[in-house]
Amino acid sequence: MWALLWFWSLLPLVQLVWAGDGAAASAVFPQECSLDCIQQGGPGCEYCRITKEDIKEALGFRAIGPFGSCVPWPCFDLLGKEDPKICQHYVQAPNDVKVEFVHELNPETDTVVVSWRPSYYGIAFLRGFQVSLQALGGSATACQLLLFHRNVSLPASHAQTVYKSDPFPGLPLGSQYAVTVMALPVPEEWERFYRSEIFSTRSCAEKNGLEQCKRDWYPQHVEVRQEGTSITVTFNLAPPNLGITSYFSLCVGSGSKKYMDITPNSSKNKTHHSYQLCDLQEGTNYTCEIAANEIDAVRKTFNIQLVHIQRDQPSVTPSLTLLLPLCLAVAAIFTVLLAALSRWGPGMHVRKLFIKPALISPSPAQCDFHQGQESGATLNGEAVALPRGNMTAPPRLLICYSSRDGPAHVKAVMQLGAFIQQHMATQVLLDVWDSLSVAREGVMSWYCRQIRECDFILVVCSRGLSRGLAPPAGRDEEEDEDAGGRGRDFGPSLACNGAVRLIGEEVGRAKARGRDLSKYMAAIFEHSEEGDIPAELRLVPHYQLMCDLPLLFSHLHAVALHRPGGYLKINHISDEGFAQLPAGAALQLAVYEAGVELSAKGHGGD
Repeated sequence: MWALLWFWSLLPLVQLVWAGDGAAASAVFPQECSLDCIQQGGPGCEYCRITKEDIKEALGFRAIGPFGSCVPWPCFDLLGKEDPKICQHYVQAPNDVKVEFVHELNPETDTVVVSWRPSYYGIAFLRGFQVSLQALGGSATACQLLLFHRNVSLPASHAQTVYKSDPFPGLPLGSQYAVTVMALPVPEEWERFYRSEIFSTRSCAEKNGLEQCKRDWYPQHVEVRQEGTSITVTFNLAPPNLGITSYFSLCVGSGSKKYMDITPNSSKNKTHHSYQLCDLQEGTNYTCEIAANEIDAVRKTFNIQLVHIQRDQPSVTPSLTLLLPLCLAVAAIFTVLLAALSRWGPGMHVRKLFIKPALISPSPAQCDFHQGQESGATLNGEAVALPRGNMTAPPRLLICYSSRDGPAHVKAVMQLGAFIQQHMATQVLLDVWDSLSVAREGVMSWYCRQIRECDFILVVCSRGLSRGLAPPAGRDEEEDEDAGGRGRDFGPSLACNGAVRLIGEEVGRAKARGRDLSKYMAAIFEHSEEGDIPAELRLVPHYQLMCDLPLLFSHLHAVALHRPGGYLKINHISDEGFAQLPAGAALQLAVYEAGVELSAKGHGGD
């Protein structure tokens, strides 16, 4: 008996759940019905669209064109004349407003249908909906009015029913709109009666495919192949229906740009084309773009690095009679040297040391001390050679500098970056080497990202850098004139000043919290003074180039310079040995020219 009573008490709840599940699977579309049927509450008028003719018939005037069948107070004007009470109740805003794309034959426009669910709150007094579409940044407006007849009173289970609007056709591709669904009636003091959503129509590529859109098309497949000292680039051509007949390529690297117009011969190959890039510098990283020669064409970006070419030496094949005595003499000399070394003792031997990722912060010292220590430790020291086969990814080093000291100083910084990247197993980042990313992100945004992502940051300090960081009140017109008018440089110089200030804040924060400061370094060339190092960087290791090259290398790779019985010795990375390399000789010449230029400007200022 009690079980039967319990079942009958739960029966209405079960019926409500069944009704909700059935309503959730249904979608209600607008109907064609007359305004008289809606006002009288006849059958077949449950959910009706209101047209411009209905507005003219009911109100005596035609609605404004863009607003379609919408009027300011549709419930009062169309349903509340005989019984105003039905338009005075509060109704909550709809839920789950969604925009769906429907099939549209025109390839340049989209058609959408808006769907939503009514709210539980006030659903028994719901009289309809008003759906408006507004173009963002424009004046285009479309509106639809959808009404129930006057005798409809929806139960709470119908809150799961999905109601839909009529299609909104002719929306241009790639445009943004705001759709607003308003629940009727709308009392004057009620605010939560509508729900808005922002959406974008599809792009041409999303609707029609990339091969059908001239504006959105770009080469998707780019292959780079090095042949000797030239680079061959192969890319896919645009479909013939787009009418694209010419392309262009732009490569930027090491402060230079290389532009090339490309006109393929479609009679030879209609799908792919190859072109060559010549006169590129070996060992330089290039960032390249290729695109159709059209206005606002989408560009495909790819990278090129021209690796060094090993030139074959002329081979000579001597006769066996000449080669045999020479081999015997070499063997005898080797035997004598081996015996001498074995008698000399185990004081000198070579051991390989693997680079570990942990960072160190060596204390800066005077150049004479390093030279004397190195020469004195040659006999009893231990030569340490760095392996190449087991190295992990090279550390990333960002170099900050000031362009206020003139083009010779900038050239010296670029040559320093090239030497470090080629001979110190380090990836160097300079703003002039990545001008495309700098132009795309903005100079300061690029510096902020690199400061966050790089392993090390080296600030090349100079007179122009220290003056740029000085307070504006401490400068006068004579100093600006002495700087050659560089005070008006609002580009890289100001960005470098901002980056140095940001680095100073990071250094101060890390020092206050007891963190490691080895990520940050300062350096000066021989034509600069230690006073050119700004106060913000006095807490970080600072080096004098080029005599402190071994210190800089040990900092980047966490290798100790000296230890009991051993010292760090790396070929061509020393105060004198670096100039034996082509990149080192170019760096030495660039530093000398920068010093001459700064000295000439100093005498001129006097």
